[in-house]
Amino acid sequence: MGDLDTQNVEEETDFEGSATNTGPKGVIQDWRKFKLISEDQESIPPCKKEILRQMSSPYKPPSKEEKDTKEKLSRKMSMQECELINDKEDEQCLKKYRKQYMHEMHQRLSFGPKYGYLVELRSGDEFLEAIEKERKNTTVIVHIFADDIKGCEALNNCLTCLALEYPTVKFCKIKAADTGAGERFSSDVLPTLLVYKAGELISNFISVTENLNEEFFAVDVESFLNEYGLLPEKDMQGIIGDNGEGDIE
Repeated sequence: MGDLDTQNVEEETDFEGSATNTGPKGVIQDWRKFKLISEDQESIPPCKKEILRQMSSPYKPPSKEEKDTKEKLSRKMSMQECELINDKEDEQCLKKYRKQYMHEMHQRLSFGPKYGYLVELRSGDEFLEAIEKERKNTTVIVHIFADDIKGCEALNNCLTCLALEYPTVKFCKIKAADTGAGERFSSDVLPTLLVYKAGELISNFISVTENLNEEFFAVDVESFLNEYGLLPEKDMQGIIGDNGEGDIE
């Protein structure tokens, strides 16, 4: 009996934080130990508890596969960011170049005359003056027509529209009988388009409506003239306003 009590005492004094006793005395001893530990924990400030928790948590280094995945994601994001930055820089350079180009075109064209309407010539002298006294870089397109010739009226309407879209081009019309050389412009060759630059004839189209559909519009005449490079680029026209000023972007 004495040996058994001695064994219980040894088991009670041998407690190191884990419950090894199953008897009544062992349970009481475990409870007392737990209570002391709990009281000590309550007295520790929260910030220290967190530090102790972090220190007591086991650290598991990332595996090689996790490292490789992380590096790939990091590298991928870096490439995307680099491409995004490059795209933005390219876009800014393109805008800057376009702005400079448009500004130069604006400066070059804004000093020239602007028309925007179909000029009606009433005599041979006005015809010659419209050609010879114009600036060297101005394109002059003259429509020689007759009221009784099919297609002449439609062509005049088309040229009126084009004059609005191409204000730096001088569009004119004159009746064949008013040119002073009516015998040269018979009904067989009408309607005729004559194109001049720097006082020189650079293109002439007799019976021009034969190159168009029976029913034609301004876009058809525009396409026809563009085939021969007789009209300036549309974007150059767009930067010029009615007063010679345009929005540059």
